[in-house]
Amino acid sequence: MQLYALGLNHHTAPLDIRERVAFQPERLDDALHDLTDAQRVREAAILSTCNRTELYFATEQPQLAADWLARFHRLPLADVSPYLYTYPQRDAIRHVFRVASGLDSMVLGEPQILGQVKDAVKRAEEAGTMGTLLHKLFQNTFAVAKEVRSTTAIGANTVSMAAAAVHLSERIFERISDQRVLFIGAGEMIELCAAHFAGANPKQIAVANRTEERAQVLASRFGAEVMRLDVIGEMLPRFDIVVSCTASPLPIVGLGMVERAVKARRHKPVVMVDLAVPRDIEAEVGGLDDVFLYTVDDLAQVVDAGIESRQQAVIEAEEIIDSRVDGFLHWMHSRDAVPTIRALRHHAESLRAAEVERAARLLAKGEDPQKVLDALSHGLINKLMHGPTRFLNQSDGEQQADANRLVQKLFNLNSH
Repeated sequence: MQLYALGLNHHTAPLDIRERVAFQPERLDDALHDLTDAQRVREAAILSTCNRTELYFATEQPQLAADWLARFHRLPLADVSPYLYTYPQRDAIRHVFRVASGLDSMVLGEPQILGQVKDAVKRAEEAGTMGTLLHKLFQNTFAVAKEVRSTTAIGANTVSMAAAAVHLSERIFERISDQRVLFIGAGEMIELCAAHFAGANPKQIAVANRTEERAQVLASRFGAEVMRLDVIGEMLPRFDIVVSCTASPLPIVGLGMVERAVKARRHKPVVMVDLAVPRDIEAEVGGLDDVFLYTVDDLAQVVDAGIESRQQAVIEAEEIIDSRVDGFLHWMHSRDAVPTIRALRHHAESLRAAEVERAARLLAKGEDPQKVLDALSHGLINKLMHGPTRFLNQSDGEQQADANRLVQKLFNLNSH
């Protein structure tokens, strides 16, 4: 039985494709049962987040998984297959270790993914689709993620514009969880920022976009509200953090709008992050006393400061993961010997039982106990040595030298 990982994520598939293969929580149990009952898959777990849908499973027929995924979602396989990846055994183990450690996340090093993996494992356990192999895999996965998090600086430094936006906001506000965040726009950069800020559990998230449908898609991922662009001026005083990135040729947030908002907020500070080029927020806004306005250039300075240390952390994390992959593969290979070990012990036990039974009969007849013990030990040795001795005697030519070395190693013998 081999381990595999199959899926797609934000690296390989656009949002509209990821949405089509995402598993709703209420259908996850049915999916797990369907996958394992009908597809010759022995064990399975499904990880489904806003950024990835992945199957981790044990089978001898991995090609069935892609067919099943498309069929379960009632999609033509041709629609999803260009975005899918399939990792066999070693690559699958390494992949799940990297995912749980935050190395494959949209937000490098983010800790939320580990909780999502744990939730996926819990659902698979409750559904009864976890076996020995996946249990051991995920036990190792959680241990690796903990080691990466505790021994490297993978989550300590800012290496993206989105992370920098959070970092700069945290300079002004003690806790993001107490603040209200407004995102203006619904493109890729806003999506990244939303993922970062959502990880800090703000009090409220809202998305304003020219196309309300696109705003709704993004908002649904983060439990956010949706508003129209034309009400931003009216609603602006409610928000402590504003992040904007649109393709508008003219500013969306003007000086007068922000002046009115600051007055309504009674001069409570507000952080404004303008990631657009050309700018969404008039530059003069930065001159207001209670407004902390950051541009792309400001964020770039924060990013540059974190890149070097994060790169070293990634190298260290990858080394840890590679080492733990080797360890898990060694455990898997050792499991292949279990049936032979059991058969060998059963064989030895049957020989022992036969000799003990024979000795008991002799003792019952009144035979000398010392002679009976000697006979028992000699009989047991002869029977145990019969197999290896016969193996050596029947070997010839080049096979004999190999047989000699094998038996010497097996019984830890000195060749001299």
